Amino acid sequence: MTAPDVETHASQQARLAEQLITAEQDERRRLALFLHDGPVQSLSGIALMLDAVRHAIDEGRLDDAHQILETALERHRDTIRSLRDLSFNLEPVVLRDQGFAAAVQGLAERLGISEEIQIDLDVEPGESLTDNAQVALYQIVREALNQAVRRGPTRISVSIGATEGGGIATVIVDDGHGERRRASVEEIESRARPMNGSVTVEGSGDGTVVRIEVPAYTARR
Repeated sequence: MTAPDVETHASQQARLAEQLITAEQDERRRLALFLHDGPVQSLSGIALMLDAVRHAIDEGRLDDAHQILETALERHRDTIRSLRDLSFNLEPVVLRDQGFAAAVQGLAERLGISEEIQIDLDVEPGESLTDNAQVALYQIVREALNQAVRRGPTRISVSIGATEGGGIATVIVDDGHGERRRASVEEIESRARPMNGSVTVEGSGDGTVVRIEVPAYTARR
């Protein structure tokens, strides 16, 4: 490797390190905001309800206590589901234990059933990525699928293949006709940036095509 090549490689590594730090900070902010506005608020509400239950019991209002307790239990179950979904979305156990394709399959099945949408997958090439790249790409696919669902489609497809330069291209296509917001594209771009990935979004009357390309030197084993 020549001196200019070494310098270029060092520059790329420094830029990637800076992007990773920024991405981690952004992810921590998103996580903190979600926890504050979601589970923390919910648990605070549950604590107030339990105080109300205690007061109702002390005053002999057992029917009121029972009704409040039922509401508190339902909110508690919702909070558990929310935290379970958060854990799954951050890094599902199946991604670590069974691989990228199985994790995306599980995600697609959950979304497909809950939203009544057909989701077609061709994601086996994702298994060739590094472990870190698999986690990052999984998050990108999850975000893109969630955005596609909000456009009201009946069908979504996710495919992963090699680019001419040996990198990885991920294409998510949906037939929804909902609004496409710049902020949504920026969300995907922020997740692709640590891998020097590029994002293009094309919309038409037939739906939306999201393409994410990641260069070989940040993705391949």
